[in-house]
Amino acid sequence: MVSGTLFHYRKNSWPPEEYITKATLQLFDFDSAAPPSQAWRRKLNSRASKLKEFSITFAEAIKMVRLGIRLWSYVREEASYGRRAPIDPFTRERCKPSASQGVPLGGMGSGSISRGFRGEFKHFQILPGTCETSPIMSNQFSIFISRDGGNKKYASVLSPGEHEGLGKASDHGISSWGWNLSGQHSSYHALFPRAWTVYDGEPDPELKVSCRQISPFIPHDYSESSLPASVFVYTLVNTGKERAQVSLLFTWTVSGSALLIVAIVSPSVKDYGIIQYSVTIICFVQNSIGDVSHLSGDHVNEPFIGEDGVSGVLLHHKQICCWLDYRTKENLPVTFAVAACETQNVSVTVLPCFGLTEGSCVTAKDMWGKMVQDGHFDRENFSKGPSMPSSPGETQCAAVSASAWVEPHGKCTVAFSVAWSSPQVKFMKGMSYYRRYTRFYGTSERAAVDLVHHSLTNYKLWEEEIEKWQNPILNDDKLPEWYKFTLFNELYFLVAGGTVWIDSGVPSSDSVSTRTARPEVTKVKSIKNGVQVEQTAYNGYGEDNQLSSPDKLSGSSTDGDDVGRFLYLEGVEYVMWCTYDVHFYASFALLALFPKIELSIQREFAKAVLCEDGRKVKFLAEGNWGIRKPRGAIPHDLGMHDPWHEMNAYNIHDTSKWKDLNPKFVLQVYRDFAATGDFSFATEVWPSVCAAMEYMDQFDHDNDCLIENDGFPDQTYDTWTVHGISAYCGGLWLAALQAAAVMAMHVGDYAFAEKCKGNLIKAKTVYEEKLWNGSYFNYDSGSSSNSKSIQADQLAGQWYMASSGLPDLFDGVKIKSALQKIYDFNVMKVRGGRMGAVNGMHPNGKVDDTCMQSREIWTGVTYGVAATMLHAGMEEQAFTTAEGIFTAGWSEDGYGYSFQTPEGWTTDGHFRSLIYMRPLSIWGMQWALSMPKTILDAPQVNIMDRIQVNPHTPQETGVRKIVKKAKCFNNSFFSCSC
Repeated sequence: MVSGTLFHYRKNSWPPEEYITKATLQLFDFDSAAPPSQAWRRKLNSRASKLKEFSITFAEAIKMVRLGIRLWSYVREEASYGRRAPIDPFTRERCKPSASQGVPLGGMGSGSISRGFRGEFKHFQILPGTCETSPIMSNQFSIFISRDGGNKKYASVLSPGEHEGLGKASDHGISSWGWNLSGQHSSYHALFPRAWTVYDGEPDPELKVSCRQISPFIPHDYSESSLPASVFVYTLVNTGKERAQVSLLFTWTVSGSALLIVAIVSPSVKDYGIIQYSVTIICFVQNSIGDVSHLSGDHVNEPFIGEDGVSGVLLHHKQICCWLDYRTKENLPVTFAVAACETQNVSVTVLPCFGLTEGSCVTAKDMWGKMVQDGHFDRENFSKGPSMPSSPGETQCAAVSASAWVEPHGKCTVAFSVAWSSPQVKFMKGMSYYRRYTRFYGTSERAAVDLVHHSLTNYKLWEEEIEKWQNPILNDDKLPEWYKFTLFNELYFLVAGGTVWIDSGVPSSDSVSTRTARPEVTKVKSIKNGVQVEQTAYNGYGEDNQLSSPDKLSGSSTDGDDVGRFLYLEGVEYVMWCTYDVHFYASFALLALFPKIELSIQREFAKAVLCEDGRKVKFLAEGNWGIRKPRGAIPHDLGMHDPWHEMNAYNIHDTSKWKDLNPKFVLQVYRDFAATGDFSFATEVWPSVCAAMEYMDQFDHDNDCLIENDGFPDQTYDTWTVHGISAYCGGLWLAALQAAAVMAMHVGDYAFAEKCKGNLIKAKTVYEEKLWNGSYFNYDSGSSSNSKSIQADQLAGQWYMASSGLPDLFDGVKIKSALQKIYDFNVMKVRGGRMGAVNGMHPNGKVDDTCMQSREIWTGVTYGVAATMLHAGMEEQAFTTAEGIFTAGWSEDGYGYSFQTPEGWTTDGHFRSLIYMRPLSIWGMQWALSMPKTILDAPQVNIMDRIQVNPHTPQETGVRKIVKKAKCFNNSFFSCSC
C-alpha cells in the first residue's frame, strides 16, 4: 500500500541496523552470514498487498474495440489448436499478484523458481513459457528447537502464517504444522543473486538464525551461470546457557518433478578451541514445475546415497505437457533432488514419500509429529528403493533430515542446495533442444545429484566471484545507495524472465553420442555400510579423471565463443522471445555482463534480416493480411512456438513497417562492435547492416533522406500514433546513419560510408527544421493535438551515440535543453518527480492522454532517459529521474513492484505487464558511468569530414562484397534472395 510519505519524504540510506539488532549483526560477522550494508530490505511481517492493474479509459476502449474483437477471436482460435496466444489480455492468473516477490533461484536459461521475501516459493518456470504463479505453501523452511532435556521446545514454520487455506486444525496436511512465526523480529535482505533472511530471536529468543540464498549468476562465466541450482546457507548462533538440539525443516511441493536439497553442517572455532554442535536439517519435496502435470500421476520418489556423504531423495517426474499445448503430452523428464551431507557429527535420514491428505500412508501431520518427537527418520528408509508410482491427482512429497547439537555460545553453518534437471526444451511447432547446462552435466535425469554436489562444493567460489563483481560499485560513495542495490536487483529478470539457454542448434533427437562436447554420465554403484552408494563416472572415467569431471568442465566454455543460443521473454505476460524493440533498452545488461550472449543474439537477428518468410499473417489492429517477415526487415521477435524458425509471433501490427526496428539493429550492432572490439563480428553482420539500412529507403517519402512515420503506431509505442517525421524514430534514423557510416569505414566499405554520411547531413537539417521548437524536439511534424507533446524518449538515438563513443547528433546546448525540458515537465510535474518520467507531456504541463501509452510511465524508458542525462553531464537530474522508479516501484512506501518490475504504470501507480524486460536498461546508466575501455580508447571518427574515395578503386570494396556473397540460411519456411 502506498503511504502518504511517498511524495513528501526522501530516504537516502537503509542500514541493516534498522531491521536487526547490532548485537545480532556482530554475532553474524563471519563467513558472509550478516546481510550486506546495502540491500533491499523488508520485515517478514510486512503486508504483501495486492497489486492494482491498469485499465483503459472509455475513449481508449472505443478506439480499440475492433482490435479487441479480433484479438479475442485470435486467442480463441489459438486455444482451439491447444496453443497459447503471445498476448492474451482476457485470461487472468488464478493467483492475483501481490507485493511479495524476492530473489529467484537458479542460473539463467534452465528454469527458475521465485521466492517471496516472506519465504514462500512460487512462480515456477521450469518449462519455457509457462509459469505457476501461486505459492506452494508446503514449500517452507521450519525449525524445531529443544533445550534443557526437552523442557523448552519451539517449533514453527519459518514464514508468517498469514496465508489462505491455513489454520484448519483437523487437517492432515500443512495446516497441522506450527505456523507460529510473527515475523516482527525477522527480516529479508536482497542483493541479487543473493538474499539473506535473518531470524533475530524468533521463535527461540536465544537462537539467532541467518539464511543466505545464493544462485550461480556470475558475469562472464558461461557455464556456472547456466546451472539450475541454488544454495541456502544457514548460520546458527546459540546465545543461551544451554546447548540446543536444533532441527531445520525444509518443505517443498512441486507438481510433478524432483528436487534436491542438501544440508552440510560445519563446526565453528572459538578462541579456546572447537565447539561441539548439533543441528537438524530437513527437506521436503512434492512434485511441481509450473503446469498441471501433477494430475497425470506416475511420479516416483527414490532415496539415494551419493558421493561425499551426500544422501537424499530423487523425485522423478515422468510425464509432462508439451510447452503451450495442453492437449499433447510427451515424456520430457524433469528431476528434482533433496539431500543432506552426512559427516562425523551429522546423521542424515530420509522419508522418501509422504502425502498431504488423510488417505496417505504417511501424512504431513504424521511427519511433523515425528520431527517434533524424534528430530529424525528411520535409517532403514534408505534401503526402501523407489516408491510406487503416484496415482493421478496424488501429491507425493519427500523429506530429508540432518541432526546435531549447538553448544552454548556456539555457532555452526548448514548448507542446503536445490537443483533440478530438465534437460530438454520442447517448442510446440518446433523441435526439442538440450539446455546449456547439459554440456557439462549430461542429459541424465540423475544429473540433479551432480548439480547439487557441485553447488555445495563451489558456492563459496561463486560468492567470491559475485563479490569481486559487485564490490567496486557498492563501494563507490559517489553513487546513491538506492541505485547500487537496485542496479543488481533488476537483474532478477535474466533468471525469472522465462530465459531459455540451449547448448546449440542441434535438436535433442540427434544421438547424444554425436555431441562430443557433452560428457557421457554413468553411475557406478558400490556398497557402503550395507547400503548401495552411487558414484559418478564421466566418459567412462571416475571422478579422479580431472579432464572429464564436470567440476572441471564447468570452469569455462570449451568452445571459446560458442555459448549456445539464448532466449528471454519480453515479459511473462507478453510471451515472445527476444522482442527486439525492447531488447534495444535491455541489452546493456547482457553486453556488460555476458557480452558473448549479446553478440549471439545480434547474430540471430542479423541472419533473419537476409531471410524472408512468405507465409500469410493477419494483423489484428486493422484486420489486413501480409507476409510474416520480408527480407531486409528486422523481426519484432524470434518467435514463440518455433523460435528462430517462425519469427514475429507479434501480430498486432505489421512490424515490417515499423520505423524503429531496423535503426535499432544498426545501433546495437555498432555499439556491441565498439564495446567488444570484435572485428570478426562486425564483418559477419555487415551485410545485414547494409540490407537493414537500404530497406528503410522506402520510408523516405519525399526524398529528403529522412524517414517518415505513416500515421499509425509504427514503433515500440504501439498504441501511440505518429504522423510524418517523429522525434523518436527520426532520431533513431539519424543515429543509425552515423553508426552505419562509421562502421562502414571500419570494415572498409567507403562507398557505403559516403552514402550514409551524405544522407545524414541532409536528414539532420530537415529533422531540426521540422521538429526543434527552441527548447525540445516536438513529438512529430504532424498537426494532431499531441504533435507538440514532450516525449520522454525523444533522444533515444542520442543515447546510443553517447553509449557508443560517437559524436553527438546535435550540439550540446540543444541536447541539454531537451533533457532539462523532459526533467522539468515529464519528471517533476508528475507527483514531484517520485514516479519516473511520463512518456508524453503537453507543453502546458498536462499529461498527454492521447492513448494509454502516452499517459504511462515506462520504467525502462525512464532508466534510458536517466542514462542519456548522465552522458550529458546532468547527474543530479539523472539520479532524481531514475529514483522515481525506485521510489514508486521498489521502496517500502511504494506500490510493491520489487522483483516484478512492470513495463510501466499510470500516474496513480496501476501497473501494466509485470516482470518485463525493458527495466534492465538501468544498466545503461551504469554503462554511462563506466564506459568500456575499448570505447573510451577508440580513435574518434568525424564522419562529417568528406571521405576520400579513390576514383580508380572499385566502389564495392572490402567487406561490402560480402553482401553479394551472404550465405543463405536454409529453412523450409524461409526463402533468402541474396
